[in-house]
Amino acid sequence: MNSRELFLKTSPRKLFFMASLPGAVSMLASALYQTIDGVFVGRFLGSTAFAALNLAMPFVIINFALADLIGVGSSVPISISLGKGEEAEAHNFFTCACLMIVAAGILSGAVLFAAAEPLIRLMGADGEFARLAVQYLRVYAICSPVTTIVFAMDNFLRICGFIKGSMALNILMSALSAVLEFVFLVVFRWGIWAAALATCSGMFICAFLALFPFFRGKAALRFCRPRLSGRMVRQILACGSPNFLNNIAGRITSLLMNAILVRLGGEDAVSVYGILMFAEGFIQPLLYGMCDSLQPAVGYNWGAGKLSRVRAIEKHCFTASGIVSLLSVAVIFFFPEQIALLFMAGASGGFVEMASGALRLFAFTYMTRWFSFAAQSYMLAIEKPLAASAISLSTTFLFPVLLIAVLWPLGLTGIWLNFAGTALLAAVLSAVILIRLRPQLSRDDLPLTDGA
Repeated sequence: MNSRELFLKTSPRKLFFMASLPGAVSMLASALYQTIDGVFVGRFLGSTAFAALNLAMPFVIINFALADLIGVGSSVPISISLGKGEEAEAHNFFTCACLMIVAAGILSGAVLFAAAEPLIRLMGADGEFARLAVQYLRVYAICSPVTTIVFAMDNFLRICGFIKGSMALNILMSALSAVLEFVFLVVFRWGIWAAALATCSGMFICAFLALFPFFRGKAALRFCRPRLSGRMVRQILACGSPNFLNNIAGRITSLLMNAILVRLGGEDAVSVYGILMFAEGFIQPLLYGMCDSLQPAVGYNWGAGKLSRVRAIEKHCFTASGIVSLLSVAVIFFFPEQIALLFMAGASGGFVEMASGALRLFAFTYMTRWFSFAAQSYMLAIEKPLAASAISLSTTFLFPVLLIAVLWPLGLTGIWLNFAGTALLAAVLSAVILIRLRPQLSRDDLPLTDGA
């Protein structure tokens, strides 16, 4: 089924199951490399290495966020251009976006490699703790020019209707990373740098496999002679900025949290925070996958003037996100010890007690987090970047920093409560934005033909 028939003709419910569920599995599989990293490093290299990984990880994600900025930012105008029948414009967006991602990967990788040691020292780490974090970070920096393209390819494959192919590649990437990490850490007994190398190797292989259908000319998008313009760059940056700001602001908040935790509770507090982030790294990809996988369909129908289909598709997105989130609340709240021991099998009773208490407080985050997540994705898909950016920045930076100050007297408990408080405030903000935009979003279908 070609992408136009899939997005414009398939019933919204069937489209949800065809696109969103595989997309959720795909994103979960692609995110599992971080969880695999945490489990392997914590179990085979010890608590110091696990804390070092968590200290370095925000910088790694900031590096990948640049590729995500361009990938997501270009996928929205690509989908809308295809919905309008402007194929040449879509091909040009695709080609220029790929070139921009490679260039950004080279630049960001060089900066990250050079700045790795002072950045880690700035976080308050020293000795073996700092040395391991720098090793881990520099491997990702060296591999950055190739690995960053993986994140954009996922969006481009889904736009072309290769939903199952995208899912298969993400599953393959996590499987390759797991196998290589086992070999490097358990068989060869290499250090933390090998954990990063294993993941980067899996990304490297899958990046070339993802590019294959585009080079063969078998996809709805194809490479062409690039015509880069200032208007195009601004449009890509505007559409990608909500996700980018979400990643960057979230990582800045994580860096701030880590710096506070190093001083309040040392390596143990950083490790507990890492476990919370790994739990989030399991749930958030499910939400992101469901919502992000429907963005091409929403953008396609928005460009074609099929506004009633846009609303029907988004109704499924909000409902599914709510169900997944509430199930997550139950799992985290009732099984905190098991989650903590997954990463730190030999942890002391005091550490497990600290981690379990933090996880139970963290569980309440997903009572409301799903609503702002789905609303932000909706705003992005229909080219409302300012509204999406407002939700993104508030969720990942403004509300968490505000709550750090408000909850400071509670010490570490205040840090663990920060997540649930942020999610509640973000849900209120999202509801206000949706109410204000309701007249625009409830219009009838526009008088456009399918070929418009």
